[in-house]
Formats: sequence, C-alpha cells, structure tokens
Amino acid sequence: MSSTADAQLERWHRFRNSRNTALAAEYGWLTLTSFQWLEGQPAAVELAPGLWSTDGTTAALTAAPADALTLVETGAPVDGTITATLADEESLMWVQYGGADGKQVVVELAMRADKYAIRTRDSKSPVFTEFDGVPTFEYRPDLVIEAKYEAYPAPVAVPIGTANPLVDGVHLSVGELVFHLPGTEHEYRLHAEEEKLGALTVTFHDGTNAGPDGEGETAEWRKVATARPRPNGTVILDFNRAINYPSAFTPYGTCPMPVKNNSLDAKIEAGEKQPQS
Repeated sequence: MSSTADAQLERWHRFRNSRNTALAAEYGWLTLTSFQWLEGQPAAVELAPGLWSTDGTTAALTAAPADALTLVETGAPVDGTITATLADEESLMWVQYGGADGKQVVVELAMRADKYAIRTRDSKSPVFTEFDGVPTFEYRPDLVIEAKYEAYPAPVAVPIGTANPLVDGVHLSVGELVFHLPGTEHEYRLHAEEEKLGALTVTFHDGTNAGPDGEGETAEWRKVATARPRPNGTVILDFNRAINYPSAFTPYGTCPMPVKNNSLDAKIEAGEKQPQS
C-alpha cells in the first residue's frame, strides 16, 4: 500500500473513531426511548411524570414535588406549571428525573411540523449502554470520487417525507453533485443541501438499503458530507464516510428522507451498515 493510501486509511479510521464517540454521547440519539405529541388538555404521558399540554403556541408542564422533576438548565425542582415556546424544528432539553442523581432521563421538548412533542432520553437505554460502534464496509479507495458541484441560481425547497409518517419535511436543495461511479458509464446527479461554512450534505438511497421488511446491508437511506466546493467547483465525495441518520438507531427520530431523484441504481458498498440490533 502506498504512503498516500496509508494516509487515506488512517484519516478514515480517525473519522470512524470520532463518529462512534459522538454517537456514544450522553443523552444522544442512542438514548431515545419515546416520541409523543402533546395534546390540548393537560394529560399524563408515557415514561415521564407530570401533566403535559400545548395551546398550539406554548408547551406547558404541570408537576408536583412528588414527581421529582427538575430543570435541566438549573437543576431547580418543578413545582407547579412551567411553559416553553419553540420555533419549528427547535428542541429544548427541558426537564430530567430518575436514577440516584435524578438525571437518568432527560425529557426533550421539540417542535416538529408546527406541533409540540416530547422525547425521552434515557441514559440506561440498552441501545446506548450496549453500543459498541457502528458496523461498516471495508474501506474502498475507489469510492472516493471527485464530483462537480453545479449550484442553482437560488435554493429550491423540495417537499420530502421523514422517518415519522406524521411529519413532513423540506429539503433545501442548493445545487447538484454530478459524478460517475466506478464501472458505470452514465452520469449521476444528487441534490445537495448546504451546511455550515459552505459544506454540502447529500442524502441518498442505493442498492444496499434495507427494504420494508428490514432486510438489507444498510439502513433505508444514508447521508454523506463534503467540504466546501473548490474554486473550480469540484468536491471530493467520499462514500466511505456515508453515515446513518439517527432513525437507523431509534424509531423515535424525525430524520429527512432523500429527495425523489437521490436514488443510485448501484450498490454503494462503503460507509456505515445497519446498526447491530
């Protein structure tokens, strides 16, 4: 193996270590144990004490000292009614309870599809405590591809589905990545979204994905990021860095699906596989 290939492989190993460390973060995606919409009248919910509600604009929680709920930000006990207001797609790690320190479970308030919901994040969830890294394909240097970025005159909002059938999403397409895969003659074009500092993200289907029956080498869809396009409009599209959305690990995610045209009629045998159950 050449020194260049060795360096590429070493960088990929560092990427994988960082990725697994990020997934194992306290109260991260692996700790999700529920997703519940809030109703108009105060009502009990699963897995969290107190009475929860929303008037459509504001979320409210009513609790007594016996519920042993405290605010995540300050640690102050919740005694009476507290409220919070979020914009769409915002989240708030709001209150916590349980365990010897009273912090085993964090309740996240979220606004999705202009509706309030809560998600419980349990630090004792087996998905989290038994996590030992995401399985991946072997490193494929041939799937490190130079692509041409063709920006749109202006971003285009494309309606999409999400991992939650009750939540619609929008993909803000800023342009397309144009490239060829090894061993194929035709051109592929994938819609891209812009991230911080001009980086691009592509969400895609390919021939390794699991179907409705759950059978397949990879999750139902994945995503891969690139650096900011070079002055000549090219980027490196490294499918070895294709990763799963949180919805591959938990049924309580609201992760965006790919746009209709972001489906590759080839097997991308690189990057993350389905998480181990």
